[in-house]
Amino acid sequence: MSQLTKGKERRLMFLENKKGDIDGYKARIGWVSFSKSGNTVYYRDKKLSRIKGGGVRGNYCCNQTGHEYWISGVRKQGDNLHHAGATTFHVDADALDEYNALKGSTK
Repeated sequence: MSQLTKGKERRLMFLENKKGDIDGYKARIGWVSFSKSGNTVYYRDKKLSRIKGGGVRGNYCCNQTGHEYWISGVRKQGDNLHHAGATTFHVDADALDEYNALKGSTK
């Protein structure tokens, strides 16, 4: 168990593609699952591996495209964005209820 997974099978996370988009959006909030070690994150059809020694702009790399991703926990205040990152994000439909509950909203 790593600090990232905190013992959960899946977790609501913020993901930002540092070199492109994720299905039409620069950043998204959605459900991810983890490898046993926590070094690999699975989001939809993407397999994202932790960058050893840290990346230039992200902390994970997509095995299929080589794009770097910034992945972090969802913050209640909503300031999830990487300091050099996207200005907007999209919440996946299947994650919207959990996101709103986390933010303390009923909408």
